[in-house]
Amino acid sequence: MISDVRLRRCLAESWGLTTASIEVHNGGMNSATWFVDHGDKRWVAKAVAPASARSFAAGLAVAAALEAAGVPAGAPVATGRGEYVVEAGGVPLALLTWVPGAELSGVGPGDQRMIGGTLARVHRALLDVPVPGGERFHWVDPRGEHLGIRPWVRGAVAAAVSAYDGLDPGTLTWGLLHTDPAPEAFRLDRATGVCGLIDWSTGMTGPLLYDLASAVMYAGGPGHARPLIEAYLGQGVVPRAEVERGLAVMLRFRWAVQADYFARRIVLGDLTGIAGAGENEAGLADARAGLAWSGSTAGSIGTGLG
Repeated sequence: MISDVRLRRCLAESWGLTTASIEVHNGGMNSATWFVDHGDKRWVAKAVAPASARSFAAGLAVAAALEAAGVPAGAPVATGRGEYVVEAGGVPLALLTWVPGAELSGVGPGDQRMIGGTLARVHRALLDVPVPGGERFHWVDPRGEHLGIRPWVRGAVAAAVSAYDGLDPGTLTWGLLHTDPAPEAFRLDRATGVCGLIDWSTGMTGPLLYDLASAVMYAGGPGHARPLIEAYLGQGVVPRAEVERGLAVMLRFRWAVQADYFARRIVLGDLTGIAGAGENEAGLADARAGLAWSGSTAGSIGTGLG
């Protein structure tokens, strides 16, 4: 997205990093990233597609607010002119604070409790935080042309959206969402015991249950994520009754989001962040399996808390 020469020039002109070393990272599917080192300091440079500039800026604002509240979030570093985002050849670019530590796996109960507790603390810290340019949940349109890519996709996505609507979303607890709290977004500094949450790509307000359902999905579903769910509930951000009522339905909706996402990538031929088209196909296949399972058991899987 950005040449090495242009990146170096931008880092020097905007942030005064004239002699920094740069190493390609590119750990995400929707952005390009680089490690930027100067002396004993490290940052992450992140670029996104021009069409994502507004959501990118909103996500950076959320990260800044969260870090100000005491949770490491990869907050943006202001330029000499006080800007968080600059254009490098028409491409939005930001320099992010490095969050020390190691990413979590979400496999064992210790990691799960850390994920659930951290997610709840993040949600609490962001309650009532205004974000200019923010969006409102949700973005899945069952009428989208890309959902016609396979015979099963549109019907499965539409059914999941309908089930979500049946929750009466206005009755749920709303706040700022991460939207994709995968285990690798949680970074634990074992020396201090502090866990941060990075990769804020948007400033979206929605049901907090969506973030919890996403974390549970990555942990293998409610039956495998009891420590995560209990740690989240222990913070009291979302009532237990709400989680009992809505987690299964929201998990089904989360799988619909994955189907929508990979169907769109396949139609557009988007290979950002992956080695080949087969990874998009695998993501869509996983979504089909998740939708089939959650759709057939949505009334009975509960939260794994019984």
